[in-house]
Amino acid sequence: MNFFRRLTKWITSGRDSSADQPVPSQMPASVENRDYTVPNTPQTPSAPASNPSPPEQPQTSNLAGLDASRFQPLSQDEALDATSQPGWQSAYWDPLNVIPSTSLPRIRVIDQTMVGMGLIDAEELADIHHIGEEMAKYRTDYHVIQHAGHAAVQAARDARAARKAEMKQRAAQRKQEREAAIAERKATDIVFLGRGVSRGLADRRSNVERLQASSLPVLSSPADLAQAMGIPVATLRWLSYHHPASKTTHYHSWQIAKRSGGVRTISRPHKNLEDAQRWILESILAKLPTHDAAHGFVPGRSTLTGATPHVGAKVLVNVDLQDFFPTIDFARVAGLFRGFGYSPAVATILALLTTESPRRVIRSGSETLHVAVGNRSLPQGACTSPAISNLIARRLDKRLAGMARSIEWQYTRYADDLSFSCRESEEKVAYLMARVRHLTSEEGFLVKESKTRVLRRHAQQSVTGIVVNDRPSIDRKTIRQLRSILHKAKSEGLERQNRIGHTNFSGWVTGMIAYVEMVNPQQGQKLREAYEAL
Repeated sequence: MNFFRRLTKWITSGRDSSADQPVPSQMPASVENRDYTVPNTPQTPSAPASNPSPPEQPQTSNLAGLDASRFQPLSQDEALDATSQPGWQSAYWDPLNVIPSTSLPRIRVIDQTMVGMGLIDAEELADIHHIGEEMAKYRTDYHVIQHAGHAAVQAARDARAARKAEMKQRAAQRKQEREAAIAERKATDIVFLGRGVSRGLADRRSNVERLQASSLPVLSSPADLAQAMGIPVATLRWLSYHHPASKTTHYHSWQIAKRSGGVRTISRPHKNLEDAQRWILESILAKLPTHDAAHGFVPGRSTLTGATPHVGAKVLVNVDLQDFFPTIDFARVAGLFRGFGYSPAVATILALLTTESPRRVIRSGSETLHVAVGNRSLPQGACTSPAISNLIARRLDKRLAGMARSIEWQYTRYADDLSFSCRESEEKVAYLMARVRHLTSEEGFLVKESKTRVLRRHAQQSVTGIVVNDRPSIDRKTIRQLRSILHKAKSEGLERQNRIGHTNFSGWVTGMIAYVEMVNPQQGQKLREAYEAL
């Protein structure tokens, strides 16, 4: 059909350009030599041949029964004249999917012009219009089917759009429900507290019988622990979350010098964490027994009770454990709480609340980060660290006490200071030291060889600063120092005696006097009277 349109445009434009272009004087030879008559009878030969061949079958023409004048060729001039007739004009363009009928004058002109130009012959043109007539018979059904097809396609599109909208609505609803579930879980549960420390948070199985037997609070989930502490779950998560690098920290840290050289880092928790640790100490740790050999940070025991069993010993061996608190890491503390009967979830949180990583402060521009540079372990300065260390070392105390008893020696421990003594034979010192190294290593500790001391009767024997040669007493150097301070303070004042740089010198003096009173009441009483006389 586009061809017909182009032909029409060419004919109409030829009217304007006919003056400039020469009009052919005759039709093309391919058109002039054609025979457009309709044969009625087949042609027969004029004379029979000697060997006659079968007669030729008549050829059926596509023009049979049609008005042959419709397909007679027109010249360009005739076509131009035909376009000026009233029937040439049409109020509409022919549809693209319809072969125009020959009943329209302009269609006849176009047909005859195409034949005249040799673009198509009459039989081909007749075939085209025959196909058009056959198509016209089914055009109504075609439109019905086409309409039904369009309707089906539109219905399918609408159904897909409806399904898509429904799926989007369901996805939005699921997202909303998921966000609500996450918000509720954050408010009521803890499932993640940082990389490397959250493995046991999904296990909420506690040994209720074991907890009840030890008179410990029965806790199975993070919500149980938060409720027992009297804090929201969100606060518990904030206090126990492990950050490899954080802008803030729950501890205030500083360093103090050691007597043996080097520095010791003290980390004191801020109030919120300190309150949580205080609850753990009072509600859990304080209810569990320590070994009889442990005297450090145990109610009713002190350096004096730890030194008394070694008074009058023939030989005294002092052993120091290396990096005592840093050796007790997060995994050991979590295992300790699981051993009490707590679920892995509760044990994990309790271990996170009572351990901390050593951190280095890194400043970049205006930003300050506290970066973890080691594993989490017991911090020196937390109220829970001494009690946890005593409970962790119960097995060590039991094994060392049994070994010492087997060779008739005495054993006590004050924090990381181990003391062994005997009153009879000193032949087994080498055996004792070998066994101490072996047992401490098996229990996850190390002996600091540089601080190991073997003291005999002829030397000053001391345990945690208390002399035990004949009776518990304070060493003479300390007593002389206190007497000198109190004597000079009468004339010069107490603060002028602060040559060792104590921030609270008066408190240090009164504390030392109280310590002397505990070990030797008579000496302490004299010092107390001198202090009160200032």
